[in-house]
Amino acid sequence: MTLLITGGAGFIGTNFVRYWQKHYPQERIIILDALTYAGNYQNIADLVCDNLLFIKGCITDSDLVLNVLNQYQVSKVIHFAAESHVDRSILEPDIFIKTNILGTHTLLKAVLSVMAAKNNKIHFHHISTDEVYGSLNESDPEFTELSRFEPNSPYSASKAASDHFVRAYNVTYGLPITISHCSNNYGPFQNQEKMIPLIINNILEGLPLPIYGNGQNIRDWLYVEDHCVAIDKILSKGKIGETYNIGGGTEINNLDLVHNICTLIEQIFIENSDFKKIFPKAPCSTSKKNKNLITFVTDRKGHDFRYAINGSKIKNKLGFFATYSLEDGLKNTIQWFIEQKIKEKVSKDAIEMTNATMEKI
Repeated sequence: MTLLITGGAGFIGTNFVRYWQKHYPQERIIILDALTYAGNYQNIADLVCDNLLFIKGCITDSDLVLNVLNQYQVSKVIHFAAESHVDRSILEPDIFIKTNILGTHTLLKAVLSVMAAKNNKIHFHHISTDEVYGSLNESDPEFTELSRFEPNSPYSASKAASDHFVRAYNVTYGLPITISHCSNNYGPFQNQEKMIPLIINNILEGLPLPIYGNGQNIRDWLYVEDHCVAIDKILSKGKIGETYNIGGGTEINNLDLVHNICTLIEQIFIENSDFKKIFPKAPCSTSKKNKNLITFVTDRKGHDFRYAINGSKIKNKLGFFATYSLEDGLKNTIQWFIEQKIKEKVSKDAIEMTNATMEKI
């Protein structure tokens, strides 16, 4: 079996590639990624081998996509590649239309063409978001797979459109597809523009912790490894043509989430006294508390108040439920980002020492 994983050098894609290679080492993986700001080859560089190939390219390149599908006899496409930063979509919606809508359509056409030419089946799994459903009030029931699409940002609108195209290719052309809508992911390798990595890194550097509005917006958080397990179950047991919602069952407002991160980092610094020397600017290395860095900033335009996923379908039909609590997932995530920052500092110090030595010579 050969999997084509689009966006495999991005946050969720990277974690899925690592998960799949660990659990199914005999299966070949082809990663197609344009390596924009959201993708990083170093995320997966250590995995590349005879059974895992990396191709730099864009999903809007129809010739490239066709060549990859044909050359490597792809049997499954797991489509992560997308522009996904809401703030960026507000400033530059055009690229979201190009990548998320036109790019997805390019993939669908290519898969259908290869299937027709070779008379075989290619399972197309499309990764989407709970944001296509719009916003909930605090007392509203959670989103189900039957909830109406009401996207409120250019990002979520572009994802909703791509969802419709994927479903249409199943109904009209018989393309074997599945779709999943996930809640907010977090974990290792996440882009540092996203909320949780931004808060962690800013604490370590003693910088302000920006929170939109009054911090009362609510999100359901899904640890990325749980997400990978859910996709695995959909690929192996999911019914063709069906949609599955994947949630973490951990609703929390943004202000409380930041408070939790502050508390966990303070605990980690207490347990690891060396961190105070490594991160001297972090408020938890002094008597000053992390929470004093919290700064409320102008709210995002069209900011959805609440997202919440009802995961009953995937639990009852496929036996999936999230196993990571928010606290355990955050601890893992914080520890990973601390380790990355330490590696960066060690590398920077080594370069500075080398340059200083060269200057003396």
